[in-house]
Amino acid sequence: MLIGLIADTHGFLDPRVPAALDGVEMILHAGDVGSPKILEALSEIAQVRAVAGNNDLHLAWLGLPTHLDIGVGGARIHLVHRLQDAAPQEGTDVVVSGHSHKAIVHESEGTLYVNPGAAGRVGFHQEITVALLSVNGAVRSAEIVHLGPRQRVGIERRGR
Repeated sequence: MLIGLIADTHGFLDPRVPAALDGVEMILHAGDVGSPKILEALSEIAQVRAVAGNNDLHLAWLGLPTHLDIGVGGARIHLVHRLQDAAPQEGTDVVVSGHSHKAIVHESEGTLYVNPGAAGRVGFHQEITVALLSVNGAVRSAEIVHLGPRQRVGIERRGR
């Protein structure tokens, strides 16, 4: 099963994201969604499961949990925004987090840890990234998908 991973959209869905997630069977959003429109747009691609990030507190009415444990494709996945808040259950195969805006894939003691980086315009990251997680029973792998430079927002300063 192919799962799209995304985090830290902060209310902006980069136009390159839908093509990068084309063909996934599910999308997991690791928090700092920023707007219900993000979840609506992603749900046009595939089923979406999401957790709240530290910047989603004003979106409490969305009802997003802070942690989510799901079984998918024979793997147990723990979804959380900040890795330091992770509380995976015994036997968790994959931990997906966001928050740091740094794309990472690594394995430790039999658990695969994935942070898809950041897909929004807000933050210090220079590049938009998402990740693809492949799960098939005991076989799990992930890859970071680099979509290109972040689109800048804000006031441009010009010389006088």
